Amino acid sequence: MTAPVRDPAALPRVVLTAVIVLLLWPGFTLTEFDLRVLFDPRNREIMGRFLGTFFPLEMAPDFLRLILKSTLETLAIATAGMAIAMAIAFPLSLVVTRSLSISRIGPGPGRWSGRMARVPVRFTLMFFRSIPEIVWALLFVRAVGLGPAAGVLAIGITYGGMLGKVYSEIFESGDTRPAVVLLETGSGRLAAFCYGMWPVALPELVSYTVYRWECAVRASVIMGFVGAGGLGQQMELSMRMLSGGEVSTILLVFLLLVALADAVSALLRRVTA
Repeated sequence: MTAPVRDPAALPRVVLTAVIVLLLWPGFTLTEFDLRVLFDPRNREIMGRFLGTFFPLEMAPDFLRLILKSTLETLAIATAGMAIAMAIAFPLSLVVTRSLSISRIGPGPGRWSGRMARVPVRFTLMFFRSIPEIVWALLFVRAVGLGPAAGVLAIGITYGGMLGKVYSEIFESGDTRPAVVLLETGSGRLAAFCYGMWPVALPELVSYTVYRWECAVRASVIMGFVGAGGLGQQMELSMRMLSGGEVSTILLVFLLLVALADAVSALLRRVTA
């Protein structure tokens, strides 16, 4: 009779699970998280009545025309904001990408100046993305007034910082050998990027950019609650009037927008693969 085989990784897994539980427990305590509240009979009754107001969906022609206009406005906010974000992210990400630095191929006279130039650019990207887009929206609403312009600027600044960081990481984590070879043969940084790094990184760049565009659509909805226009502002008005049917129609539009973003992402991945 053979002895039972023991999993050598069983004890580390148990210890890791215990550590995770111990680390999560204070978080649940601080947030007053209690699942029993959801199953309380009174709370279930209140939730049921609230969700019951969401049906039937509001399908009045005038309301649908208003939602169509707000949807186009939301897409315009997200797309224009992403255009500004990419205009910020691309040049700054190239500056902080060490693979395009001459110091990568050996010491040179501008080695320390290149390192010092990357520090303020990294700080700028960090500053842009450290402030939530809704805070930027509140600031820009005071500056340019209520409307989509505040949402466009807020998305452009915040997502510019996010895209710049991730773009530089994509450039660094990919196959940088073609770019390094071009630099070693005397090519300029821009040519090394265009011919040695861009073709390798393009599929991942496209995938992440489309994902961020989808996030920008959702963010533009949230910023609508502070007067930045689009579907968010319309949802805020519908919720104030306790019109559940209108809210559920707007939520359905959100779902369709996310499905559209997934379809666009899949199409672009096939094209750039």
